[in-house]
Amino acid sequence: MCDESMVEAFDEFGADRRKLVKMVGVGTAIMALPAAQLVMAANNDVMTQKVNVSTSDGVMDGHWVYPHGADTQPVPGVIMWTDIMSSRPAFVAMAQRLAGSGYAVLLVNPYYRQTTAPIVSEGETFRDPAVRERVFPFARALTAEGHARDTKAFIDFIDAQKQTDTSKGIGVLGYCMGGPIVFRAAAAAPDRINAVASFHGGGLATDAPDSPHLGLSQAKANFLIAVAENDHEQAPQVNDILRETFASNDLQAEIEVYAGTMHGWCPLDSAVYNHDQAERAWDRLLHLFATSLA
Repeated sequence: MCDESMVEAFDEFGADRRKLVKMVGVGTAIMALPAAQLVMAANNDVMTQKVNVSTSDGVMDGHWVYPHGADTQPVPGVIMWTDIMSSRPAFVAMAQRLAGSGYAVLLVNPYYRQTTAPIVSEGETFRDPAVRERVFPFARALTAEGHARDTKAFIDFIDAQKQTDTSKGIGVLGYCMGGPIVFRAAAAAPDRINAVASFHGGGLATDAPDSPHLGLSQAKANFLIAVAENDHEQAPQVNDILRETFASNDLQAEIEVYAGTMHGWCPLDSAVYNHDQAERAWDRLLHLFATSLA
């Protein structure tokens, strides 16, 4: 989960910058890049537009990113949900990279009801108490019902763009708190969402009556569940619950614990970014989309 346990994990990892340089290498280098450089480092063969997407609850400020040729040769659409730190340059860079592989990506600000993105500045991290005090109220205000409404509004936007091939299914991916959101998205729009990827998602299967995994009976997508090793150590039963749920609903799912990773290992600016495992997870994402969105 994206909570105080994540901070404890960072502390165990060693918080000072010299240790992080040795342990995460590329991740620390990316964290030091100015925002403009970080965005440009992703892919120069894509178009990146800031967009306003109307929903029943307001206007979502996001990014619409697609390959240059998509105006004449449309591509499958994708919705990207962020981690608890919301949309920021690292995620724009990731959206650009995905678009460079042949997808039109809507990068979401999950907190648009309360504020525009970004909500963190360069150099701020989740380890900072002031940052956590800022982001937790936004995260706690999110609801399952809101995620369902947002999913439909975002799909309406994607399908209205000339860069989108509406004959193809839509893919969704989410990081950290975005993990349960993409589960709910798959249940909210089963006829459009064909592929779902969760990276170090928190709270995918809980005891709550509205646990995200319970809605999978409505889904029709194929799934990729990339699990952080320390998340699995804290709640090893979750993967078993998910496997049973996917099997009982006849859904294809790849569930894997990525050795040596900590919660939050995939975003480029994460203090626990694990380059090799993040690249392997990215390859599995591309495989999922290539085989599921045709």
